[in-house]
Amino acid sequence: MTPLTRATSATIRVWLAERQGSADDPLFPTSTGRQLSRDTAAIRLLHAGVDTSVIALWLGHASPTTTQIYLDADLELKQRALDRTATPDGKPGRYQAPDRLLAFLEAL
Repeated sequence: MTPLTRATSATIRVWLAERQGSADDPLFPTSTGRQLSRDTAAIRLLHAGVDTSVIALWLGHASPTTTQIYLDADLELKQRALDRTATPDGKPGRYQAPDRLLAFLEAL
């Protein structure tokens, strides 16, 4: 359960009237109209910068370490972390092996 402020409740009422869905429709659907899964919700929260301990509490995890699976599964989050480690004179991006190295590895 998540407590809602009056302002949030009012916004949700407006949203429900605006979307004109049935009572069985998810409140916040995915792009395909389905209900958000816990995994999807956790990854979206991570992308929004919510701390993993808060996500763990929100999803009912016994420990914040359980939430680590979402960090492990999120390649976009990993790429952003790697991009932040670029040197001041370097540019972020993925390593591209030279063709010689790839040819050598493929020949193994």
